[in-house]
Amino acid sequence: MKVAEAVGRALVGAGVGQVFGVVGSGNFHLTNAMVAAGARFVAARHEGGAATMADAYARMSGTVTVLSVHQGPGLTNALTGITEAAKSGTPLVVAAAEVTEPRSNFHVDQEALGRAVGAVPMQVASAQDAVGQACEAVRRALHERRTVLLNLPLEVQTAEVPADTLADAVWPLPRAVVEPSAADVEALAQVLARSRRPVFVAGRGARSPGARDALEALAEDCGALLATSAVARGLFRGSPWSLDVSGGFSSPLAAELITGADAIVAWGCTLTAWTTRHGRLIGPGATVVRVDDDPAALGDVLGDVELTARRVLAASGGGREGYRTHGNAEALAARVRLRDVPYDDTSTRERIDPRTLSIALDDLLPAERVVAVDSGNFMGYPTMYLSVPDEQGLCFTQAFQSIGLGLATAIGAALARPDRLPVAALGDGGALMGAAELDTVRRLGLPMVVVVYNDDAYGAEVHHFGGHPLDIVRFPETDIAAVARGYGFEAVTVRTRADLKAVADWLAGPRTAPLLVDAKVVAERGSWWLEEAFRGH
Repeated sequence: MKVAEAVGRALVGAGVGQVFGVVGSGNFHLTNAMVAAGARFVAARHEGGAATMADAYARMSGTVTVLSVHQGPGLTNALTGITEAAKSGTPLVVAAAEVTEPRSNFHVDQEALGRAVGAVPMQVASAQDAVGQACEAVRRALHERRTVLLNLPLEVQTAEVPADTLADAVWPLPRAVVEPSAADVEALAQVLARSRRPVFVAGRGARSPGARDALEALAEDCGALLATSAVARGLFRGSPWSLDVSGGFSSPLAAELITGADAIVAWGCTLTAWTTRHGRLIGPGATVVRVDDDPAALGDVLGDVELTARRVLAASGGGREGYRTHGNAEALAARVRLRDVPYDDTSTRERIDPRTLSIALDDLLPAERVVAVDSGNFMGYPTMYLSVPDEQGLCFTQAFQSIGLGLATAIGAALARPDRLPVAALGDGGALMGAAELDTVRRLGLPMVVVVYNDDAYGAEVHHFGGHPLDIVRFPETDIAAVARGYGFEAVTVRTRADLKAVADWLAGPRTAPLLVDAKVVAERGSWWLEEAFRGH
């Protein structure tokens, strides 16, 4: 067989079951080979959307996913989504056709492009190493949690692969569990033994039921309160000691209790500026310990989160009240959720307060949901006011802070979790950037709810640059509901809470088409998290 077919079959043989992309002449045979080998292919309307769908699917399924793109512009169109995946440590293989002839109009330095955005560049340079390189790409994506750019030169794709190459392939093994050292386990146990006000912050590396159970058991033993980064939101849902999200999205009570901690242990979490409010959530004198199984994360304890937590528990004396006081229990029950914090409803007859909108949607939508959120001034409202059932309930593609990724994120998450209602929360700017993928939602028959927080502006810039001329970031009112109907959606324009009856009616069934909610939201104020996000800008 030819290299294109051999690489496609090898990627599937190495464990890839889902492929996203836009097909051109350069990746036609490769993509068909993956489909013939048993992978599912989803065609997007734009390579940028395909990249983000693949990213979201990999995050929510826990599997290596493939993005298939054409040479040159196929890759450059996908770069923002690839950058987001690379920054997030998503196990993704980008299979990109490549032109190596500099005089071709399709030629760009694809290796340099991949390296520039944080991906691992590889190339299938010959027929002899084609299958091995494909398997190595999957191995690196899986074991190193990296986004790998696998370039496939056109002239190599048509070469004949030696006989028995696939039969002799060495398929990647599962990622090995990293065991913590006995010294690190003892040191962390001592930190927790001395602590009177410990807080655990769990991140992407703790997003599993096993890690959750281990962390909850250790927290019970040492009296720790439980928080997550935004990407792990929902991990501790149901625990009376959960602070929800640590960082710019935190409720006032959560921020107060995290700042008061004398020990903060980050589990699979890098404690970024987002998660710590630029370090202000870490109180003076607090001991900080980071546990991670990736040496590149520069953690204080190198080890798998679940295994480390269980070994620290075994080494612990146990039975401490810690931060789990009666007063804190009462406070958490009453006001840790942002929806329980009183606010002045600024809704008018023409525009709805985004808090009022989000709380009403939270009450209407079924609990079993997967929420995807785009970037922008609005993003804190759906992220924190829409509850999620567990750590698989929020797909948060914000490492690069690009707007326009939210709808494609929701598509990838929906395909990974078909048992849940997908909810895409977008601003009007991001919705219009990614509108081409409304076609993909309808074509796939996804029963999705798309909520557009529409303030007719790039709201973050409006509120950040107040006092300057703002005409360049404000726009005439757009009927996004009409746009959605053109793609085959049901759609409703919401200006008041009463308008949400149409959402209740859609939820009651039969949901034969997806629903878009064009919510005209109050535009006069910036969201509470925006001040935090722009500190230092």
